[in-house]
Amino acid sequence: MMNTKTLIASAAMIVALGLPAVTGAQTDATRQPVQYGADAGEYTPDGFALRGRAEVTQGTNRLRADAIRGITSNGQLTRVEASGNVYFVTPEQSMRGNNAVYNLNDGSVVVTGDVILTQGQNVLSGGRLVYNVRTETARIESGGNRVRGVFYPSN
Repeated sequence: MMNTKTLIASAAMIVALGLPAVTGAQTDATRQPVQYGADAGEYTPDGFALRGRAEVTQGTNRLRADAIRGITSNGQLTRVEASGNVYFVTPEQSMRGNNAVYNLNDGSVVVTGDVILTQGQNVLSGGRLVYNVRTETARIESGGNRVRGVFYPSN
């Protein structure tokens, strides 16, 4: 169990590290504070771990999962790994799967395991999704089953 001093140090570390900027219609998330919450968490020299209804948000992007692990290198947050009931939500898209890896250096989010991507009414499903938060592009792969989708024309 974490004591108050460790929890405060952990919060300060996460806020100082930040998540990458996203462009396009979204605002620059790097200028906004990182917020997080979980039922339990811990800080280590190489990152942090959140467990139980874990959530990390910055700006308009949100990552939720049963467990989230943040990995640091030279004092910078470089990678976030999420497992169990994973949701990555942006203002335009919502991604769901079993696991996700967010590489902050290139802005890629790889979601695996029963993946569902939604944008408005449009739905796309498959086994593996590679999404880039900076370019807002997505590539979905079958993972053994067919890629499936429903797209609604705009009026």
